[in-house]
Amino acid sequence: MNETLMTLQGRLGSNVTTRVVGDAVVASFRLASNPRRYHRKTDEWVDGETQWYTVTAWRSLGENCERSLRRGDPVVVHGRFTISPWTNADGVPMLSLEIEASFVGHDLNRGATMFTRTPRPTDPSSDEPAPEARDHPAEEVVTAA
Repeated sequence: MNETLMTLQGRLGSNVTTRVVGDAVVASFRLASNPRRYHRKTDEWVDGETQWYTVTAWRSLGENCERSLRRGDPVVVHGRFTISPWTNADGVPMLSLEIEASFVGHDLNRGATMFTRTPRPTDPSSDEPAPEARDHPAEEVVTAA
């Protein structure tokens, strides 16, 4: 099977849910994406039919998705795309569009967000702080007189 990478923009259609698989956290959410096309003949933009995707994110990406994303948020998702056939309860063949995310972020064309770095755990046997604590001294607050 060929691996297909895809980048999508859309809105969360559900809140993020998580589960534990082995020792890894897996987050999932539904993403609604509306393709837009420009029609030269009519000189206007036209919205296409909404495409629904199930997005999964593993480990720290999944944990951060759960902390950061809410239903309705505009996001950009990049990851591995697959199509999974299945049959519903009425015996009708269906297709699921799925993305295993490598990267997820808020769509900054739609608003602003605040980034909070997830601290790395320190080694309990060492008195040394995590690398980012060493590399970035505390911010100095400057006030105008």
